[in-house]
Amino acid sequence: MLYDNSSTHLLVSMPSEQVKISPQCPIRTTLELVGGKWKLLILHQLNGNTLRFGELKSRLPDISEKMLIQELKILVRNKLVVRTNHGEVPPRVDYALTEKGKNAEDLIEAMVNFAVKYKS
Repeated sequence: MLYDNSSTHLLVSMPSEQVKISPQCPIRTTLELVGGKWKLLILHQLNGNTLRFGELKSRLPDISEKMLIQELKILVRNKLVVRTNHGEVPPRVDYALTEKGKNAEDLIEAMVNFAVKYKS
């Protein structure tokens, strides 16, 4: 399934056809927002939780501190995560999903279902 340049119109194409994927393609937009190794895992950890940086890092032990910082900045910039600085000493900053970020949980669930079916 592909989408045309007007964003949400579905194109059904034969395997032999080549269809240009436009910048407005919903799949492309999704990949730009949450693609990569860590973003969906971060969003999943924040689902229903407000977590400090250290808590997130402990829930994702394979991610480097530098990568977690970088991915959080991107998620905040894309308005999927909100960063709250409480203005305290020592600094206390936490992260939570925005309403847009909460929409990723359906995507995560679909990915889990795909993985389960793939493995069986």
